Amino acid sequence: MIKKRPKNLDLTTVSFPVPAISSILHRITGVVLFIAVPILLWMLQKSLDSAGYAELQAMFSESIVWQFILWAILTSVAYHVIAGVRHLLMDLGIGETLEGGRRGAWAVLLLSVISAVLLGVWVW
Repeated sequence: MIKKRPKNLDLTTVSFPVPAISSILHRITGVVLFIAVPILLWMLQKSLDSAGYAELQAMFSESIVWQFILWAILTSVAYHVIAGVRHLLMDLGIGETLEGGRRGAWAVLLLSVISAVLLGVWVW
């Protein structure tokens, strides 16, 4: 039996629903946080020494690259926490419907954009 089903392997033409985008971003931020752990541990180790703390302060005040890295890590933490709370609410039965899933995904994206802007103002 020959099946004549269309095969579309070009993901750029596929329109993902908002809950799928939210879920994919949750996974991406989890990977970013896993990669950020050594950087955060290094910063913690440096900050425990008074000379290292001054060095970190100078590094963050002078280098836009380190400010961006810090902002990216903090934004990833914020998104991951917000999306995680959404998943916990769904585990409790809140927002499990199709419409509730869409609204929850939009809420996660909106709150994450707001937190990213606020974190950007705080870092810079």
